[in-house]
Amino acid sequence: MTPTDRARKSAEAMWANDNASKWAGMEITHVDEGIATLELTVEPHHCNGHGICHGGVIFMLADSAFAFACNSRNQSTVAQHNLINFLAPGKQGERLTAHAREVSLTGRSGIYDVSVTNQDGQKIAEFRGMSRAIKGHLFDE
Repeated sequence: MTPTDRARKSAEAMWANDNASKWAGMEITHVDEGIATLELTVEPHHCNGHGICHGGVIFMLADSAFAFACNSRNQSTVAQHNLINFLAPGKQGERLTAHAREVSLTGRSGIYDVSVTNQDGQKIAEFRGMSRAIKGHLFDE
């Protein structure tokens, strides 16, 4: 199995049980070894009292992209620490894209950067996730 095939199969296995990302309206648009891209259109129910996309929704989108990137090798992996910096508001009707890429993978620990942009390429947030591999796999190889 190629690394790309493994990443896709891992994503399919995770997506089948990821009710939270589906409930929020996310879509996986790309996955490969150590990378993943998810997208979300900001709907009225994603907006806070200021009329902009709730920071928790932006965090959730980035966290989901991070999850698909760090699980792309079919090794069950979870977050151990995440940090986000909000740079601009996400607005209703915008299409947000979270692109996650692996920065480092050493032993059971990984570091991933996720950029969240809107449809015009404006940076909305920068997220860094630290992962930890745990026992188990997403599918049998």
